[in-house]
Amino acid sequence: MDRFYATMNSVDPVIITAMITLVDRAIELLTFLVLVRVVLSWVPSVDYGHPLISLIVRITDPVLLPVRRLLPSVSGLDLSPWIAMLLLNFARQLIHQLLVSLLTAT
Repeated sequence: MDRFYATMNSVDPVIITAMITLVDRAIELLTFLVLVRVVLSWVPSVDYGHPLISLIVRITDPVLLPVRRLLPSVSGLDLSPWIAMLLLNFARQLIHQLLVSLLTAT
């Protein structure tokens, strides 16, 4: 266990800063794609067979489907995107704090 901490203390601060930025940007992109999917769900004539829309669905499904299984729609209103975005933000903050603690530990 001490070897793990010794290895973590030798991590370059530039790498940790880059990891923080990467995590932030990835979660921001995923949150944006969830919002795009919400807007697309309001448009009645969306072609879900279109490659770009299909890509958005494939990227956002792993985030939305578990929330949809746990949270039923309320009066036909799907709240899963909003809950998913809250969870993504929480995960981003948690990962950010962990990485910052690594940065300050070095």
